Amino acid sequence: MAGILIVDDNPNIRYLLRVFIESQTPFKICGEASHGTEGIEKARVLQPDLVLLDLAMPVLNGVEAAAVLRGMMPRTKLVLFSMHFDNIPKSLSAVIGVDLTLSKSDGITKLGDHLKALLAPIDTAVEVAEPAVDTPISSKPV
Repeated sequence: MAGILIVDDNPNIRYLLRVFIESQTPFKICGEASHGTEGIEKARVLQPDLVLLDLAMPVLNGVEAAAVLRGMMPRTKLVLFSMHFDNIPKSLSAVIGVDLTLSKSDGITKLGDHLKALLAPIDTAVEVAEPAVDTPISSKPV
């Protein structure tokens, strides 16, 4: 079972996410935090498999927290979940190393599918197709 840490300043959103994740996916919530700094501290202690971060939070926002978490826990999956992604370029996610950005307006049901994909065991993950046998490999000197 994967442990998920929810970091969101709205207690109602944290509750809805917890109920959805624990009732609609095989995953468990290992903890909750109300801002980025608290999320970093809880992640250090709990060592979650995935951290679900709200973008706009007091004290330390989701982008700042994600950057710290990526450096501290490189194998932990990071998901930014927010209402504000219309104004956030996708390249920002790549720069800070977030595994997924998901808009709350896309609906919570898509979150379950994304969590399952991100936390799928390696043996059930989709394998990358191998190149065709007749594809020539160039060994031309440069």
